[in-house]
Parts: sequence; structure tokens; C-alpha cells
Amino acid sequence: MKTTDKEDVMRMTVADVMTDKVVAVSAATPFKQIAETLITGGISAVPVTDDDDHVLGMVSEADLLRKEEFREQFYREGYRPPLRARLRHPKGRQKAEGDTAAELMTSPAVTITPAAAAVEAARLMDERDVKRLAVVDYDGRLVGIVSRRDLVKLFLRGDEEIAAEVRDDVLDRSLWVNTDGVRVDVRQGVVTLTGWMERRTEAAIAVRMAGRVNGVVDVVDRLTWKADDSKWEGR
Repeated sequence: MKTTDKEDVMRMTVADVMTDKVVAVSAATPFKQIAETLITGGISAVPVTDDDDHVLGMVSEADLLRKEEFREQFYREGYRPPLRARLRHPKGRQKAEGDTAAELMTSPAVTITPAAAAVEAARLMDERDVKRLAVVDYDGRLVGIVSRRDLVKLFLRGDEEIAAEVRDDVLDRSLWVNTDGVRVDVRQGVVTLTGWMERRTEAAIAVRMAGRVNGVVDVVDRLTWKADDSKWEGR
């Protein structure tokens, strides 16, 4: 991967971590078939697509369970809640009455492109409070699924692999300055940078870039510098 700025670093993309063998259902797929798809595939959600593979929404275990949950809460023993109560829970009522993917799904689905950075996918999941994202091409067609579990795998990289990337890709290739005086140590994903660099701003960039490497839990900055050029910035 080419870098266009010295502060850029090789980043793992959604395409690197996503599952590309995706099971999908159509809008007309019935409730029981969706449930069987989730159980058979060992998955917790399934995208809903049209005939051209465009993503319409997502049906999760939670969506299916709402049907039984709502019915148990409001319709047990033949009891039907008053209109006021039903109006307070329109989404729950709609899903409770839904029999197909189109009626049960959460729509629109939260999507991301394969070229997006993995960290962007994590940020989007957190912002939208979802556990998975449909991965779509630029025409909105389904090409994969990325889940929280896929992203957690990024932190399973070995210390030696992380150290090699920090040394080779960050210090030796991306900074474009002398980094011979820098030592890289990694333990349990925590990177420690010791030694010296010519300028304070360059040391700060090295620390920042090391923290962006996939699998890095934290960076301990023990770098010194020969010239404090931070006071020159902005002049």
C-alpha cells in the first residue's frame, strides 16, 4: 500500500477482515426460514437484499425475538392492549405482526465500503450501536459482512509481527527521517519506543503513527530529541 503523507501508515481495511461468503435473504423470506438460516449458519444476523443484491436492511436475532417478546407482553391469554399502549410501541407492534424479512428487518442497514479502514468500521459500529455492518460496493451491492468479532481479531497479532511493522513500515519507510537511534519493544501489544530522534515533532509523529498500527494496544513514549522544534510551528 502506498502512502501519500508521512503521517500515513499502512492500515488494515474492511476488505482485509470482512467475511465475503455472506448468506442473505430476500424481502419475502418468511420468519421460520430466517430463523433456520441464522441457526444453520451460526450467525446472529442476516442482510436482506433485492434481486440485484442491493442491501435493503438487516434481520437479527433480536428482531426475531421481538416478535415473541411483544406477543408475550401484550397478547398473552388473549389480552389485547389498548390503542394508546400500541401506539407507544409502533416498532415493536410492527415487528410483532411481521412474518417476512421485509416486515421484520431493521432498515436502512448500516453499511460501509471494503476500502474503508477497519478502525472506521469500529467507530461506525460504536456510533450506531450495531454489532455488524453490511459491506457494499459503490453501487450499494452486498460484498461482505464485518462484525465486532472480526475487528477484535486485529488485536490478536503477535508482538513480533507488530514490532516488525512499527520498525519497517513506520520508522524506516514512512517517516523519511533518520530513525537509527530508535528502539522498538512490544509486549502484549504495548509498544515502547526508546532512544532519540533529531526533532521533537518527528518523535511525536513516530509515537502517533505507531499507535495506529493494527494490534497496538498502547504506546509508551520514552523518546528524547536533539532539537525542540515544536515552538517553531505556526510561525
